[in-house]
Amino acid sequence: MADAALPAGPIRPSAQAPAVLGADGAPVDWVKVFLGFGGMVAGQFMAMLDIQIVASSLVQIQSGIGATSDEISWVQTIYLLAEVVIMPLTAYLTKMWGTRSFYVIACVGFILTSIGTGLSSSVAMMIGFRALQGLFAGAMIPPIFATAMTVFPPEKRLAANVTVGLIVTLAPTIGPTLGGHLTDLLNWRWLFFINAPVGVVVVFLVWRYANFDKADPSLSKGIDWWGLGLMTVFLLSMQYVLEEGNRDGWFDDSVILWLTVAAGLSGVAFIWRQLAYRQPIVSLKAFADRNFTLGILMTFVTGIGLFGGTFLLPVFLGQVRGFSSAEVGTTMLVSGLSMFISAPVIGRLVRMVDARVAMVVGFSLAAWAIQLGVRVTDQWGFTEFFTLQVVRGFGTMIAMIASQQMSIATLPVTMMKDASGLINLVRNVAGAIGLAVLSTILSHQGAAHFLDLASAAGQANPTSQAMMNGLSEMMSAGGMADPDATARKAMSLLMHRQAAVLAFGDAFGALSLSCWAAAFLAFFARPGSPMAAAPQGAH
Repeated sequence: MADAALPAGPIRPSAQAPAVLGADGAPVDWVKVFLGFGGMVAGQFMAMLDIQIVASSLVQIQSGIGATSDEISWVQTIYLLAEVVIMPLTAYLTKMWGTRSFYVIACVGFILTSIGTGLSSSVAMMIGFRALQGLFAGAMIPPIFATAMTVFPPEKRLAANVTVGLIVTLAPTIGPTLGGHLTDLLNWRWLFFINAPVGVVVVFLVWRYANFDKADPSLSKGIDWWGLGLMTVFLLSMQYVLEEGNRDGWFDDSVILWLTVAAGLSGVAFIWRQLAYRQPIVSLKAFADRNFTLGILMTFVTGIGLFGGTFLLPVFLGQVRGFSSAEVGTTMLVSGLSMFISAPVIGRLVRMVDARVAMVVGFSLAAWAIQLGVRVTDQWGFTEFFTLQVVRGFGTMIAMIASQQMSIATLPVTMMKDASGLINLVRNVAGAIGLAVLSTILSHQGAAHFLDLASAAGQANPTSQAMMNGLSEMMSAGGMADPDATARKAMSLLMHRQAAVLAFGDAFGALSLSCWAAAFLAFFARPGSPMAAAPQGAH
């Protein structure tokens, strides 16, 4: 990315551009900054990639460790549960240990647990290592945004933010494609082993060049253990309900019901504790800033749009069209490529206009593109989804970068680490909520549409009767023992398929509506400079 290029050697002070100082008080060497930050970006990409890299290989993993269908779903669920718990703590831990030490510890842990996951021979072993892997992965994601906003000078922050936004959007999109090819070429264990060599490079770059701030060991005294406990109960309960609620019938299941109650009570208690305790583990002060609060809402919607779109398309292509993993991956790659190619252009566009304008344009483009899916049919494939994916990818990228810029536009640099943890947490929680809502729409509307179709077909409908007669003749010609019964079964399958297609149209409509709502909310933001300079020595 041209905008992300950093000048070689330390910046020399001048009347127009005072020297930016590093953690040691010396002028910053931008080559080292680029290498250190690049290592952290690679680590973030690796951590986010592992959310979806197993998606296209769950059948092979299930066979390899002897898991049931219910057990194998936890390979993804437990990773997200662990990830969402650690994210809010990253700001506190990076302040206490320093960004470099914290990131290296997290990356080493991620490497070791990835190897352990790849060597797993049982369900329990894999779920255990996968939980630890998600914990370390969640620790590697938020520090990137805080580093981008505090280490880089004002004129470089937007380019760094574009890079971060690209990783956030690209990693989940290409995860299933890369995972499918790795499994085909080698085997499913390499989905996890591949993290080891990449992780070693990340550890070297971060330890050698990412000395961006100083640790504050005094924070180790007076840790809010009650707040930590309440936060863990709140996030784990909420994430479990969102992940498993639709599958278990929501509040018809007693576990889901009581975990929802636990999440509500512990969530309220956690917020009160963080506002009342002298040294909170998660600072909520940033929410006093209107732009940050609105930006969080926008980030929430982009999280739903990003993960929701990545969820709907593969499910449709696999269930309705019967595409193979490779075919699904090839179709989905369009979104990732459109984001990657457009990122440099988007960076320049967002810099040139008011962030509010960029958000309105971005969310409107995403809403319009997703709305195309309302007219989906059972014949849609690569060509029909092409425009939807390209425009959605372009709009989501604009909205995400502009939302992040607006979130921190009027925040002091001292709050960047806290803001980063909250932004990443909200994005992941939004993804979980989006998937839960979309799954519920698909199941509920699918059943509703099937009843409507069955009712219409049973009311002496001449079209339906003609189709039944045609199917009966076809089955009779094929030598079926009971052609009428077989025809009725085939007719039922056709109606189920059409009901599923209509349900997907409803899901695309709901997703589009959320983006239109976000575009409207953007008008209430206050103008602020996203390029506000950090004070010297704050890095």
